[in-house]
Amino acid sequence: MSNAGKITPFLMFQFAVVALVLLATALRPGAWDTMRILGFIIALFAAAILFIARYQIGSSFSVTPQARALVTHGIYSKIRNPIYVFSALLLAGVFISFHFLWGLLLLLVLIPIQTIRAQQESKVLEEKFGDDYREYRKRTWF
Repeated sequence: MSNAGKITPFLMFQFAVVALVLLATALRPGAWDTMRILGFIIALFAAAILFIARYQIGSSFSVTPQARALVTHGIYSKIRNPIYVFSALLLAGVFISFHFLWGLLLLLVLIPIQTIRAQQESKVLEEKFGDDYREYRKRTWF
């Protein structure tokens, strides 16, 4: 039985962690200046898309590169790796909100790591799904 479209305990845990980060961002003492508002909006938007992506990938989600099913619907019809894209955007939003701008430099480490991971996953998916994956890759971004 597939977990696609189901709320699993792991998905709930992920939601709770991100909700706590957003809550800490919102409740942080101090004025709501432009950077804090902008960062919070970016983080909130990224968190929403991140959870939609995680929900849509369902049981195909894996900590290690595995090819369970080729997910091409929803946000995955436009972006091959939305979890990587929006987790980086979520971090950027939190860093901006906390005026932790040098923290954005951490993204210079995170993004290449995520890119390498995405390339590893791409190889695994191409081996299993062949032409279907190659066509999917042509019509989607990252």
